Amino acid sequence: MLATPFTIVERRDEAADVAAINSIISQNQVERVIVGLPLSMNGSLGQQAEKVKAFTRRLCERIQVPVEFRDERLTTVAAKRLMQATGGKKSRKKDRRRDDAVAAALILQGYLDEKREAQ
Repeated sequence: MLATPFTIVERRDEAADVAAINSIISQNQVERVIVGLPLSMNGSLGQQAEKVKAFTRRLCERIQVPVEFRDERLTTVAAKRLMQATGGKKSRKKDRRRDDAVAAALILQGYLDEKREAQ
């Protein structure tokens, strides 16, 4: 199984974001949500990680599937390197969205690989 970018939920407001995630879950029979946690390089929870955890707590109150966190340190760097290796330049905004989608796929792939190895 290979993780690939599915879609990007453009942040608007929390209610719209949760509704979009809920829609994806229900339309695609999602069994689990994997959330990238932006830990500091020393492994501690910084301000952004605390924000992610707070949003995820509120999300968990509104969805019916389990949620797991995954360390996302360096995934954006890995995504940028991977995309640079494939060439092509786009606008900065498109580059950021593409890098975020690839980083999300790398996080999910790490999760899937870990689960497969545990079996």
